[in-house]
Amino acid sequence: MKEKLQALRAKALDELSAITSSDDLSKALEEFKVKYLGKKSELVAVMKGMGALSPEERPIMGQLANEVRGDIEAAFSEAREKAQKADLERKLIEETIDVTLPGKSSPMGRPHPISAVQTEIENIFIGLGFEIVDGPEVEYDYYNFTALNIPPDHPARDTQDTFYINSNVLLRTQTSSVQIHAMEKKRPPIRMISPGRVYRSDAIDATHSPMFHQIEGLVVDKGITMGDLKGTLELFSQNLFGEDTKIRFRPHHFPFTEPSAEVDVSCFACGGKGCRLCKGEGWIEILGAGMVHPDVLRRCDIDPDEYSGFAFGLGIERVVMKKYNIDDLRLLYENDVRFLSQF
Repeated sequence: MKEKLQALRAKALDELSAITSSDDLSKALEEFKVKYLGKKSELVAVMKGMGALSPEERPIMGQLANEVRGDIEAAFSEAREKAQKADLERKLIEETIDVTLPGKSSPMGRPHPISAVQTEIENIFIGLGFEIVDGPEVEYDYYNFTALNIPPDHPARDTQDTFYINSNVLLRTQTSSVQIHAMEKKRPPIRMISPGRVYRSDAIDATHSPMFHQIEGLVVDKGITMGDLKGTLELFSQNLFGEDTKIRFRPHHFPFTEPSAEVDVSCFACGGKGCRLCKGEGWIEILGAGMVHPDVLRRCDIDPDEYSGFAFGLGIERVVMKKYNIDDLRLLYENDVRFLSQF
């Protein structure tokens, strides 16, 4: 048995020396461990024969077997440590990073045209002393229609057909509903704009979408006149489209304002001379406006004999399309980077 143990030690150490030069050290060392130090290893098989030894030989052979096992384990640990160091050195060489090399730049995004124009409009009105007020997109019928002088049998509801959650809750058709919330919660003076998404049951085509963006504005205070409305919109238009921009009012009807007007701006492409953008008219319709109807003020517990106000609203997509000469609304929602990267 002594010769077997000594031969096994020599064989294991020789085999371990050969492993250190193997291509796959981890796998080879694991196989070596199973072969010489595992539960079914050759060393265990030799030690099972100790039962046939005399009582005097057993402790001697047991001590020798422990020495052999210790020598193999020590050599294995040393070989594994060397293998790990070699593997680390190899990785450091192969995976070296040259920190002096320039980094790989990622393409920078940019604001969507709708977001960019909305931000520009918001900044203009903030500069004029307005505050931005947000409101719910899922709205009660009362705030979206009735409080704005559009009762259930009013024909204006047909032009603003929308998506109903139930008979009393709907997706708002205009951000004017936010103005009602604001007037109910706050006493005059009020100077606010309410930008956001609105919804109407429209078929998708080059100029219509079931979802689009609006900005509604409201001013309520003592002594507010149509002149204040015109001056505010003139300053707004000149800031948005250029200092030489002019505006004109055309009589119109909105249920929640009286008097009401459609507001045109002089074409910012041709300066009012007439071109393809303005269809030769020299003017571009941009928004609707008017003086807040007294009944709307009364519903919000504001005395129309003491206070007056004006309101206006514009579709952001319309401004975007006119400003960037876009002829199809659908391009703004298709998320084609080739298109969006132009702006």
